Formats: sequence, structure tokens, C-alpha cells
Amino acid sequence: MDITKFIVSHREKALLYGDYSNYWQQLSTKLVNCRKKLSIATKNRGKFDPKKSQVTAEQIAENHDYLHLQLLTAERTWAQAMSIKATHSADAKGIAGRTKSHIVSRLVKGARVAEQLAESLASSGSGASSTDVLEARAYAALLRGASQFENRSWEACLKSYALARIIYSALATSAKVDIYKDLLSETIDPSIRYASYQAKIPRTVPLAEITLKAFQSTDSDLVERITALNSAVLQQGGVDAKQAAPATLEWRGRQVKIEDAAISAAWASVAVAKGKLADKLSSAGLLRPKDKAGAYDDILAASQDAVDATKQAIDELKSEGVSQGDSRMQSLQITRTAVNYETISWRIGRNRVLVGEDDGSKLDFGATARRKQKDEEEAEDRSKNEAPGRQIGRLKEKIVLYDGILVNIQSIKELPGVANDQDLSARLDATSQYFTALKSLAISRSHSIAGNAVNALALIKHALDLTEASISVLGNVESTNDPKNIQVTKSDLTLLKKVLAGELQRSRALVEIPNLNKPTAGSSSSGKPLSAQLSSYPVGGVDLNNIITYPPKLESIPVKPLFLDVAWNYIEYPDKQAAKEKAAAQQQQQQAQAATETGEAPKPQKKGWFGFGR
Repeated sequence: MDITKFIVSHREKALLYGDYSNYWQQLSTKLVNCRKKLSIATKNRGKFDPKKSQVTAEQIAENHDYLHLQLLTAERTWAQAMSIKATHSADAKGIAGRTKSHIVSRLVKGARVAEQLAESLASSGSGASSTDVLEARAYAALLRGASQFENRSWEACLKSYALARIIYSALATSAKVDIYKDLLSETIDPSIRYASYQAKIPRTVPLAEITLKAFQSTDSDLVERITALNSAVLQQGGVDAKQAAPATLEWRGRQVKIEDAAISAAWASVAVAKGKLADKLSSAGLLRPKDKAGAYDDILAASQDAVDATKQAIDELKSEGVSQGDSRMQSLQITRTAVNYETISWRIGRNRVLVGEDDGSKLDFGATARRKQKDEEEAEDRSKNEAPGRQIGRLKEKIVLYDGILVNIQSIKELPGVANDQDLSARLDATSQYFTALKSLAISRSHSIAGNAVNALALIKHALDLTEASISVLGNVESTNDPKNIQVTKSDLTLLKKVLAGELQRSRALVEIPNLNKPTAGSSSSGKPLSAQLSSYPVGGVDLNNIITYPPKLESIPVKPLFLDVAWNYIEYPDKQAAKEKAAAQQQQQQAQAATETGEAPKPQKKGWFGFGR
């Protein structure tokens, strides 16, 4: 019959695009159509006969539309009450007086109709299964609890919601749908917590214990039906309480008492989820990275619930005026740091799983994306022949995951009390260096694929330096079989250092090979023998097969340079000037004597052109 699914689906569809008023109108239309279909609709200007609306077990057995008639009737009263409440929620004086009584009367009427339906289904002639009867009882308890909640009858409200919680918890263990869990987490549990607060029940009392105390087990038939589904529910108070809630929390050698029941229950759920995660990863064999990352969803949700519960407890103490120096507030601050560290740790573990095996230190482009070994080999062959652009794109995806890890590590450093813990700060810095080295390795591989061997070599050297620095701090952490989280072990660092050492030698070779292939000045490639290159250093080595030209060729060899100094003729030195004047005077004297002897007067010197001139 799927009573719960019928109700929840109608609410989700109506409230997705409208409000409670719209839902109320839709239910009225569906209710009229259902009555017409069953031929019990009131005629125009006719008088309503309430007897026709009463449904018997035999009618339900013959036609399930009679079941839907009752459910639509009860749900319409609930929608009408919620519509009125939403309309007057913004009133300055709140909801009171006739409006309050009207809301309560609508909810009481709906609860009465749902209880009559549950009684009809419980009879032998209805043909309903045990699950249908329990769903009807839980729905009736839900409406009854809502009416008592609005009427501020906290003790009765706890009993009604406790009955609904027990039944839905039992149904959640036997069914694989999340409808019951959503009702528990979104509607029932918050209502029980608020009602228990109004009933002066301490917050340290767990929700499961409150449920067991409020549950009325006088109905033997109901107890038998619940026990048939899950007998542990009546002993533990719900499907989520699979182990005892811890009373203390240990963080960095300090043991803190958990005084809030919601935090204790959420922390117990984290321990349960951690065990499930370890079992799933160890027993599932070879999984794809996305499947492994999906296994972290439960523990992330449980740890986030613990974070939310801690924040709510701190906010409540602040609203009560509790100072920061109070012991309760200090315990909650330590608890807040512990649960936030746990949550961020599992986030980092999820990213490490998504990166690939060995934190992505090995060069692979999706070889682990197949389940069988044959498919893995084919995927590896395809990745080798893959275009460089696609390979660089996959490396970029890894770099984004590394950036997310580094951001999460930085957020841990900002938690209260972490900065004062020198040992933890040093370990966080070393962990950050480890993942920075992995990021540098991925970037260097992208440069290597793009042909930038020098950049790849520089990044590899930087990554190796970071790894060696982190080994000095995290080198004493031994490996465990626990799922991956923020903890970096000695084996992880050793493997990364080995990979980086190999990549460093490879990058050096890739940088050196082009330099060796370049022709250098004075090398043997020019064809000159070694004897003709004695003035240059042989950078590329000496070619012993070309030492000298043999047989020798006839070549001109410079022996002595020519001395040509044109300025010598124009330089006049003091000693030479006197000698020159003396020689000129002697020459004139000799010419005068010769002219005297011959009797001829000396001829004057010609001036001008061709002797003509002044």
C-alpha cells in the first residue's frame, strides 16, 4: 500500500513549486475526484453525510481508493493547519487565541482520521500487511504529535513522536529506501529534541534514551510487529544507535568529557561509519577511484553532523551568557577542533583516493579506471597513445585535487588551539610540503609533455627538496590498514622520494641531450685539424682522427710582419733639425764657391707656373 511513500511524494511534489496553501487546494481537488470515483461525492446543494466518509476494512480490501480517501482527508487537514501557521508566522504577537485553537483543531481532526485508518488496517479483513499497519500507526502518531506540539503538551508530544520514531526506525532497517530516514532526521528528531528541552530534560541525555523512556509498550500487538522487523530497536531506541555513545573524546593527549548528547551520538556514528568504510575498501577488491571516493560519503556526513552538533551546542551556551572561560565552553572548543579536524581529514582522504594510486605519484592516465586486469592493460596502452593535450588535461585535474588538499590543510591551521601546538603545526607543514611536492611533480610532467625540459627539471628538483624536508618530520610514521586520510606515512614519503629521484635523472638527461647535440665553436665538425685549432679550447672533445693534415699541403706561412710607418717622414727631432740646417748651409756654401770659380752668378729660383710668376 506504501502509505508513507504516498504521503511524502504528495508533499514533495506540491511544496517543490508552491506553498502549504497551494498544497491544501491540490488535496481538496484530489479528494473530490477520489469521492467521485468511489461514487460517494455529495451532490450539488446536497447535505454532507459523514457516514459515507467512514471506511471499513472490507472496503479497503476491495478497493485501495478508500485508503487513499482517508489519507487525503487527513493530509488536507495537516496542509490547512500548516497554511494557517505560515500565514500568521510573521505576526508581532505570535500565533495565539482563535488562530492557535484553529490550527490545533485541524491537526486533531487529521490525527483522528489517521487513527481510524490504522484501526481499520489492523483488522483481519483489510488484507493489509504488518508493514502497512505500522506505517499507518506511525503516520497517525506523527499527526497526533504535531497537534500536541502546537498545544504545548510536551509530555504527550514526546510519547507520540517516540512511537513514530520507533516505528520508522524499525522500517528503515528492513527497507532500502531513504524515506524513513529523511522523516527521522528532518521532522521527528528535531521535534523530540525541542520537546525534551521544553520538558526540562537535560541535553546530556541521548535521543535514543529519551525515545525509549517515552515509548508506551502496553500495546502487545504493536510490540510484536516492531519486534518482527527489528528487535534491537526497542532496546536501543533507533536504528542509528548501533553502539554505545561515547562519554569522552580524546584529542592530542587530552581527554574531554562530552556533555551534549547530540555530539556523543554523532561521534558514535563517526566510529561506525569509519568501520564500514574500512570494510568496504578492504573487501570490495579493485574499485575505480570514483567508487572509492563514494565510499567516503557516509563518514563525511557523520563527521559533519558532529561538527553541526558541536556548533549548535556552543551557540546555545553563548545565548545563555556563558563566558569563554567556563569549563563547559572550553571543553566544547576542544571538541570543536577535534571534530573539525576529523572532518577535514576525511575530505583530504577522499581527494587522495580520487588522485589515484600512491597519491598520484606514478604516471598513469586512468589505468585504474577498469576492474579487470585485461581492461587495465588496454587502458594503459590507450593512455600512452593519448594526445598530449588530453594528458595535460588529466594532470590539471590532479593539480586541482592537490590544491583542494592544501586548502584543507590551511583550514586546519586556522582551528582554535592548533597554532599553539608546535608539534601539530610542524606535522601540518610537513604534510603540506608532501602534497606540494606531488603538485610540483604533476606540473613538471605537464611541462615535460609540452617540451619544456628545463622547467620540468627545476620543478622536479623543488619537489625533491620538499620531500626530503618532510621526511625529517614524518619519517617515523608507520603504515596502517586504515582508510586514507590526512596522515602521511613513511612508505608514502619513501615511494615519492624514489619516484622523484628517477624523474630527476630523467629530466637532467632530457636537458643535457640537446646541449650535447649542438655544434660548438672549434669542434671537429668544421673540418680543420687539431693543429689548426690550438688557440681554442675543445669543449666538445678532441677528434684524434684529425690531428694534422697529411700529406701536408703547400700553404703560405707568415714569417715576419712588414714595418710600415708613414709618419716617420714627418717627425722632426731637435738634434736632427740642427744637423739638417748645418747640411743645408754647407750645400749653399759649396754652390757659392762653385759659382765663383766659374764666374757665373747664381741663377735665381723660378717661381709660379712654368717660371712665370712673381
